[in-house]
Amino acid sequence: MKNIIKYPAQNTWETLLQRPVLEKTNLRNTVQEIFIEVRNEGDSALKKFSEKFDRVNIDNLLVAKEEIELAINQVSPELKEAVSQAKENIYQFHFAQKEKSDEIETTEGVVCWRESRGIEKVGLYIPGGTAPLFSTVLMLAIPAQIAGCKEIILCTPPQNDGSVNPAILYTANLCGISKIFKVGGAQAIAALTFGTESISKADKIFGPGNQYVTQAKQLAMEYNVAIDLPAGPSEVLVIADQTANPEFCAADLLSQAEHGTDSQVIFIATDETVFNETLKEIKKQLSDLPRNEIAKSALEKSSFILMENLDKSIEMSNFYAPEHLILAVDNPRNSVSKITSAGSVFLGNYTPESAGDYASGTNHTLPTNGFARNYSGVSLDSFVKKITIQEISKTGIQNIGKTIEIMAAAEGLMAHKNAVSLRLKSLENEI
Repeated sequence: MKNIIKYPAQNTWETLLQRPVLEKTNLRNTVQEIFIEVRNEGDSALKKFSEKFDRVNIDNLLVAKEEIELAINQVSPELKEAVSQAKENIYQFHFAQKEKSDEIETTEGVVCWRESRGIEKVGLYIPGGTAPLFSTVLMLAIPAQIAGCKEIILCTPPQNDGSVNPAILYTANLCGISKIFKVGGAQAIAALTFGTESISKADKIFGPGNQYVTQAKQLAMEYNVAIDLPAGPSEVLVIADQTANPEFCAADLLSQAEHGTDSQVIFIATDETVFNETLKEIKKQLSDLPRNEIAKSALEKSSFILMENLDKSIEMSNFYAPEHLILAVDNPRNSVSKITSAGSVFLGNYTPESAGDYASGTNHTLPTNGFARNYSGVSLDSFVKKITIQEISKTGIQNIGKTIEIMAAAEGLMAHKNAVSLRLKSLENEI
């Protein structure tokens, strides 16, 4: 751990909190080339990239029913029970987000309301590799089903033997997803953007991933495909005061550091004893982690900061706009109103970020890389379109007609004015 800083000046924050990134031009060029090949060559390009990037030959991109049945038998009863409990909590939290379509009479005779419609075709990207995120299946498939999306397509990288991780297949099957494809990386996003012989074109693409996947999702928008948010490498910021438990703080920091070498953790403490004890705990716990080499690499790109007080710490957090923010402080609810930019917030010593990753009910697909300044995390709203509807009676058009005529005329749009004037004249003739 190199970046250990005490009481940094505010004009140094930008440098201190810089996130690890790849060179943007090369990244975009690489992803653009993948998009062009997938658009032109379809499934054959996907198989080519699977061999190149995943080092596996794939004959059939679609996961067969037999593979799903085998996976169901491979998952332990304990994991099945855990997934079931998580599914119930996530369902409850997202189902409660359904909006009532209340009719509002804005003026007598003028009734307006809004209704939700599920996005027709959604593509879910589920990271695989060294950490197959079957929990992300729950986070995306459950709100998609509640929203009423008609077609749900899931793409996930194959394992070394050409199969898909059994936990991913089990969870997808539990959530009612049957269209599962063995394709990962930027090429999966390209397939969902253009469609191939096997994979349908999606209207909107969801799911986290590395910087290639993030760049691919941003490129997809240029081809009129929507995305959930720019979700890249994982990150957490922990703020700790004198009441924090250093052992817990270290565990929370390492839980994000083990995600990947491009992950980042930021630790801000207002108490020097807690600060030093947490640094010791990180070294102690790190040696016991199976993914300690990955975590070590992430820690090299991370920062550990001693600050003057809690208000200044929150100010720094808002500047960084973390994906996950943990407030390991006294009376953390008192600080919630001061938080302006964070993907998801965890309050107190007994609310680990891991709870949100798996089973508390909130969604773990969140904005990273500072996008928490202007994006929300995935929710039920992410899977629906809101359609506004209005109905105006004869009385209603008489009540607001003059207002519309005046405004339309002021903008020089006489056809707009005429659309109202004709109706008003027709009503006058009825009298």
